[in-house]
Amino acid sequence: MSTRQIILDTETTGLDAALGHRILEVAAVELVDRRLTGNHLHRYINPQRPSDEGALQVHGLTEEFLRDKPKFGEIARELLDFINGAELVIHNASFDLSFLDNEFGLLKLKRVKEYCPSVVDTLALARELHPGKRNNLDALCDRYQIDNSKRTLHGALLDANLLAEVYLAMTRGQDSLGTDLAPPPKAAAAARKATGKLELVVLEATDEELAEHEKQLAELDKASNGATVWRKLAADAAAATKS
Repeated sequence: MSTRQIILDTETTGLDAALGHRILEVAAVELVDRRLTGNHLHRYINPQRPSDEGALQVHGLTEEFLRDKPKFGEIARELLDFINGAELVIHNASFDLSFLDNEFGLLKLKRVKEYCPSVVDTLALARELHPGKRNNLDALCDRYQIDNSKRTLHGALLDANLLAEVYLAMTRGQDSLGTDLAPPPKAAAAARKATGKLELVVLEATDEELAEHEKQLAELDKASNGATVWRKLAADAAAATKS
């Protein structure tokens, strides 16, 4: 059975939905079985209010630009149809969920988790994998060598695509030549605990990922003139099986 995930990001007029701030951009990027499908949803939204100055400096979306864009109520059903039933992957999930829940509440719709019960918070996951380090999106792109040179301003679609790459890298455990061949088991649990979901989803490597991993091991083995520990252990295990 295929696993469908949606990498989701929003931009907002400010930091707190409880103070009347609204969503002005939303993007959702589809992953199926850990592969980007090319399907995505991206909408600019007229928030019907100005952005705080600090928020405007982050996203650069002016009132003039957003004036002729649809209101959230006009895109809500389209968004729900796109994300419904998928596992959501969000960086600092509590922030985006609070804004989405507020927008849906204004329309007398259910909270996000009624449509998408499973949510992965990549910020919680990153903090578990890299304690004491900066774990914002730019820092994670640098850490996992993902090109974010076009990210001069925050934009929901660009950020969602970058987060998709970061998420795949973090859950593949490809941080620097095998020092973390798999994330600690409690890391994924921490990501779900932050959003009230404690179950752990096991993501198995694809054939292509296993082949790439074997290629890296072979290159390291060659560079060490056959002195790598895993090759010796594998040989010893094979010999023990034959004896």
